[in-house]
Amino acid sequence: MRRARTVILEAALVAMAGLVFALACNALSPRGLRLSRNYFPGDRQSSAPLRPATNAIATSQGAVDNPLAATIQRLEQHGLQAARSNEVTQLFQDPRYEQGLVVFLDARDDQHYKTGHIPGAWQFDRYRPEQFLPTLVPLCLTAEKVVVYCGGGACEDSEFAAIMLRDVGVPREKLFVYAGGFNEWTNNRLPVETGVRLSRQFLKPTP
Repeated sequence: MRRARTVILEAALVAMAGLVFALACNALSPRGLRLSRNYFPGDRQSSAPLRPATNAIATSQGAVDNPLAATIQRLEQHGLQAARSNEVTQLFQDPRYEQGLVVFLDARDDQHYKTGHIPGAWQFDRYRPEQFLPTLVPLCLTAEKVVVYCGGGACEDSEFAAIMLRDVGVPREKLFVYAGGFNEWTNNRLPVETGVRLSRQFLKPTP
């Protein structure tokens, strides 16, 4: 009987030690889960009013007809600020961009980034955060505004990248997600840089 109690006690101690170790690793990892966060917010209703981005019309059930407006609504539900095309263009032309006080982050992978990105934008592939966060976090903390983008539309990489930055300490009031994304940028015939950052190689606009 005494031996059985000893075995049970030892098993409980091992389980407790494993739990403590797992929680510690989770807290230290940039991919760690926040235990207080709801990772399934789909049913949560946003209390923040939706600013009109286009001529989208919301139905009485709250469904939004315009995909861009739906993206903006989803961002606000997650506590993220959406940046619209004219705001992004103004920030790109802002002198603070050259000073590093406005930072653009491209949340796409290597292939998409090197094929074309907003000139001067830093890459932040959210699937490899350990490769980018040590460089990007200090930049974001120093900047006054941080604009994160991906392809736009159904692409959610910029949204998750912004959440990751917020979770590692970048103030949410600095973070903006370009809802239209790179697809909207190119559709507006704005400059596109290819290759690595600051390569000074640009795509010629299509006629």
